[in-house]
Formats: sequence, structure tokens, C-alpha cells
Amino acid sequence: MSFHDVVFPASISLGSSGGPERRTEIVTLASGFEERNSTWAHSRRRYEAGLGMRRLDDVHEVIAFFEARRGMLHAFRWKDWSDYKSCAPSQSPTAFDQPLGLGDGATTVFQLSRRYASGDDEYVRPISKPMAGTVLVALDGTPLADGSDFTVDGSTGQITLAAAPADGAALTAGFLFHVPARFDTDRIEVNLSAFEAGEIPSVPIIEVRV
Repeated sequence: MSFHDVVFPASISLGSSGGPERRTEIVTLASGFEERNSTWAHSRRRYEAGLGMRRLDDVHEVIAFFEARRGMLHAFRWKDWSDYKSCAPSQSPTAFDQPLGLGDGATTVFQLSRRYASGDDEYVRPISKPMAGTVLVALDGTPLADGSDFTVDGSTGQITLAAAPADGAALTAGFLFHVPARFDTDRIEVNLSAFEAGEIPSVPIIEVRV
């Protein structure tokens, strides 16, 4: 699907609300027990950008962005301020934040991912839109040089190494990333008198699969 490699105004997304959602089917049996099944392998995020608009200039900026994307037609980059790092929000990314994969002596392409762990379980989220210039990579604890040791495809989140790591060699990475998203409406309605009185227009945003 069509993707515009531009970022939704970060100053407005900073004031937004939202987060991940999943789709779970639940069947209650006659005994009262439940059978639960997750129909999505990956979560999907939804946001409300209208909460971030505080001035008429913000409204003007969002409308311009909306029109340039043709409403829901074209996707774009969205900064989720609650989750845009390979590490904790209060920390800075390092080349050792996330496992990238193990070498096998032949593979040179690896996909960036973000792990969410709790207890003995974890969820691995593919990262397809890293922020340019933020990706750090290490091989068995030794940082690699961007451009000579590895390159980053900013449109897919794939890392390509100049040489295949030896069998069993551990690759790790750190990065900042965006969420691929689109408007979840083809209409933005703004009542200026209501806006000046504190009523915020609805601007729904939804994550897209890429």
C-alpha cells in the first residue's frame, strides 16, 4: 500500500492518547470455562491525535498533513512518545538493547525487532520504520560501524551486514523508531467556536501493516 515517508507533526502527537490493541476470540463453555484464541499475531496501535491540538495553528498543520495524505489513502510515520525506543523511555539506546539474531556463517540480512517481556513470556514486535541515523549494532559485544560494517533500510527495518557473522555469533541492536500509520477517517470536522471553548476535534490514527 502507498506509504509517504514523512512524520506526523511530533509536537501534536506528543499530546495524543492511544496504545496497542489485540483481537481475542473468547468462547464460554457450558461448564463456565473459557476457550480463548488470539486471531492476530501482532498487536495494532490506535491513537487520538485531536488531543494534541491546542491552537488554531495546530489545526491548520493537521489539516495540511491530512490533505497531503489524501485522508486515509496514504500512510505515514507516527511517533508514539510512550514507546519509540529500543530501551526504557528514560534511557538512551545502546547497541546492546535488543537481540538481532545469531550468525550462521551465511546470513547477512537481519530484521530489527523490539521485545516486550513479562514473567517467562515475551512478545517480539517487528520494527519496520527506524528513525534515520539512530540504529546501533554490535557483534558479540563489539560495536559495528554504520556504513562500512552494516547498512540500514529505513523503509523495512532490515540490517544488512558487510560480512556474514560466524556461526553462533550474537548480534544486538539499539534504535529509535516510528509507527507506520494512517488516518482512520476521511473527514476532519472542526467547529472553531467549539474549539476555542475547549472542545477538541477527533483525529483518529491507526497503525498499518507494512
